[in-house]
Amino acid sequence: MGRVTLGLLGAFLFVELTSGILQGYYIPLISQICDHLGISHADYNWFEAAQLLLSALAVPVLARMGDLYGHKRVLLISTALTALATWGIAFSGNFALYLITFALQGFYVVWLPLEVALIMDKGRRSGQAASQTRRAAGYLIVALEFGAIVGALTGAVFFESFGGSVTATLAVPAVAVTLCFVVIALFVRESEPESDATSVDAGGFALLALALLALTSSLSFLRLNGLDAWWAWLIMAAGFALLVPFYRHVRGRKDPAIDLDMLRKPTMWPIQATALFGGVSLLGGQIPLSTFAATDPAETGFGLGLAPGPISYITGGYLISIMVGALLLPVVSKRVSPRVGITVFALINAVGFLLFLPLHDTTLEVMLALYISGIGSGGMIAALPSFAAAAAPRG
Repeated sequence: MGRVTLGLLGAFLFVELTSGILQGYYIPLISQICDHLGISHADYNWFEAAQLLLSALAVPVLARMGDLYGHKRVLLISTALTALATWGIAFSGNFALYLITFALQGFYVVWLPLEVALIMDKGRRSGQAASQTRRAAGYLIVALEFGAIVGALTGAVFFESFGGSVTATLAVPAVAVTLCFVVIALFVRESEPESDATSVDAGGFALLALALLALTSSLSFLRLNGLDAWWAWLIMAAGFALLVPFYRHVRGRKDPAIDLDMLRKPTMWPIQATALFGGVSLLGGQIPLSTFAATDPAETGFGLGLAPGPISYITGGYLISIMVGALLLPVVSKRVSPRVGITVFALINAVGFLLFLPLHDTTLEVMLALYISGIGSGGMIAALPSFAAAAAPRG
């Protein structure tokens, strides 16, 4: 790895292992968590939506703060916030508190970008930034998916071991995140700050936050009140309207909240579009699939009627398929160009989801479609971080 030391890579592998645990641990327990909080499965979507909204805002803000004040420092701050939120999740006994703490847990999504920045910083000193980042990013994605497998398989096990105690079960990932803070503090060295970095674009991020809040809340209001709720459509229109002053604001700044000119480059916008659409399938399908697997077909006419244990095994197999896709990326990239490779994996992902239309009556049918889509997703998410880092200028 050249100047990317084994200690640094090992620390990041542990952090991404924990990140994967956070992503896989809760899915097989959704039914139990809903019963614990006294809410419906549909209400659980609020938790996911709130966390994704915070994540969308946290990544550019904290990444920019890393450029200004040091990526390790910001990585430690985000890990501390994630640890506090994860402990809060464990002791949440109502909808409101769980919603707040689950949303705040979303700070963990900035771990991978900050890790890539630290690896790029080391690589630039040896003149091998792009190649080292590609290799390291592949290892990190494998660690992330392996962690998600561990989380998916152990969540139900801990639930049964703790006698059905939701609080004790949800404390397990909190312990893992706390250990991450210790590992980062001991084994990660700080990056060199940018000499031309100036400040965080607070105004730009405020406009972006308001726009995203209006757009996501309008969708929630439409789901709750129906499509004839005219005022929800008005909120959505306001969200889109706020993007206009945001666009004008960032175009006139040296250090914008989001560099739209950079995103418009031919080397960058296809990567961002792929991440957008890939996220819809990877993140948007988790709760519906878990709900479908747990739904009793005798009562509703659809579903698999599975207990948490079998659901965790299916989820674990899905995450293994994602890891297989990530491991296949270097093999495919040696035979075709990276752009062709990621296109192939996107098509595999699409084929897997299309198979759900005819294949959904039995567990084996669902597993076949799910695992094919997982291989496609794995190749896509393994390629995206290194592509984006290599295509973007420093900062």
